[in-house]
Amino acid sequence: MANCKRFTAKVVRIRSKPSSFTMPCTGIALGSNLGDRLENLRRAKELLSSISTGPVLAAPVYLTEPVNCPPGSPDFLNTVIEIFHDGTPAELLEKTQEFQRNLGRTEPAERNAPRVIDIDLLYSGGEVVSTDDLELPHPRITLRQFVLRPLADIRPALVLPGQTLTIAEHLERIAEPALPVVAREW
Repeated sequence: MANCKRFTAKVVRIRSKPSSFTMPCTGIALGSNLGDRLENLRRAKELLSSISTGPVLAAPVYLTEPVNCPPGSPDFLNTVIEIFHDGTPAELLEKTQEFQRNLGRTEPAERNAPRVIDIDLLYSGGEVVSTDDLELPHPRITLRQFVLRPLADIRPALVLPGQTLTIAEHLERIAEPALPVVAREW
């Protein structure tokens, strides 16, 4: 056995910057099942990119069957992007709701009715938010392949606040057929 030299490590605590100076990565799910679905996703990505204060990551776009939608609803195109945002999650939610309206989304008469665009905040750094309007991390991320699959493409090692498994590990637990890729670059 080789001799190991003993050494003493000095631990230095570095104060992190206050949270007001940090810009968390925010994961956002995009979906569309009306109109030119791929173009709807592109336009949503452009709007979200315009407010990002850093690089934007975009997963491939997948074709998915509607979940909990009215009978006869068209298939969705789904993806996930990640942006940097220097405001609060509540401010970003307001902005995404404005973007949805600008892209032609109207409030449906029926829950989960077909829609031009759906923009859902998934996570914002390590923040945990629970209000009437917003819950972060999104409570159903780990149950939905149409969110997990694209998220695993850009952040497989991500562990959400309150979780112990990575996104890739959550995806492995879903016993559903693989989703078809519609566009890798969009």
